[in-house]
Amino acid sequence: MKNVLLVHTGGTLGMAGRRPDALKPGSFFRTVRERVPELTKLARVEFHLFANVDSCELQPELWAELATLLYERLPRYDGAVVTHGTDTLAETACALSFMLKNLPRPVVLTGAQRPLKEIRSDARLNLIDAVTAALHGPKEVTVCFDSHLFRGNRVRKVSVSEYDAFDSPNHPTLGVLGVDTRFEKGLSRRGRFTLEAEVDPRVFLLRVFPGLDPAIPLAILPKVRGVVVEAYGAGNFPVSKALGRSLEPFFHEARRRGVPVVVVSQAQRNGVDLSLYESGNVARASGAISGGDMTVSAAVVKLMHGLARHRGDALRRYLERSVAGERG
Repeated sequence: MKNVLLVHTGGTLGMAGRRPDALKPGSFFRTVRERVPELTKLARVEFHLFANVDSCELQPELWAELATLLYERLPRYDGAVVTHGTDTLAETACALSFMLKNLPRPVVLTGAQRPLKEIRSDARLNLIDAVTAALHGPKEVTVCFDSHLFRGNRVRKVSVSEYDAFDSPNHPTLGVLGVDTRFEKGLSRRGRFTLEAEVDPRVFLLRVFPGLDPAIPLAILPKVRGVVVEAYGAGNFPVSKALGRSLEPFFHEARRRGVPVVVVSQAQRNGVDLSLYESGNVARASGAISGGDMTVSAAVVKLMHGLARHRGDALRRYLERSVAGERG
């Protein structure tokens, strides 16, 4: 029988209590053994309690610790499952995909919309599917939810209360776990398994909206090392000087200060093309970097990871190429 490492970080899946009462962390591993005995028929599951917190408390420093744990222990197993709260599951999946290079085994993140102890919980099936994917799925960081397997750095949380909480608008699923299971090959290894756990969280996410005062992002520039701009459509933002709300001075000042700016789209499908419109050309002329079809989560986490390891042109090249399948 194969061996699977199950790492618990917290979140709804492992909580006890009934809504609308406040949910509190429960005795997760005992509950898993009681509620999902089928796991023992799939593999020898070894539990590890990494944390027991709401996912909003899983900060970049914990991403690095989690990646280090997986790097050290994964070679002894046939795969790993990480249980995680849904709110920042996408960010953790992105971080692990950049930090763990050339994975020799699958690493599958999953969670739940209802705690495992509740009636009609989706946690039980998500756990069974995640362990199945950890045994037979592609050797990369993935997210398993609602019987679908997604590339970890391509997912977005799209629902708060439905069980199909995640989607991957710009990349096909890597697996479907229905009556039969089907998995795609996934990424190919290009070298030995390595750990790159460094991260610099001094990044700001700027969402463009009508009425945005350019003085606000300008005031932020001295305090950050990188900015992700969530622009309209293909990378648009106001450049007209008529009402004093042009963001052109922000891009110029970012370049003067050496602060890299990555532009992504607010639209879920397709991506940024800075050559299409005037504002995009303004951004390009100021040295802005197109995020292509990366999700906002992927762009933010990749910039954090890149800033810790690269400078100047090397950072630009890192951001513009696909490192772990995060962009087309």
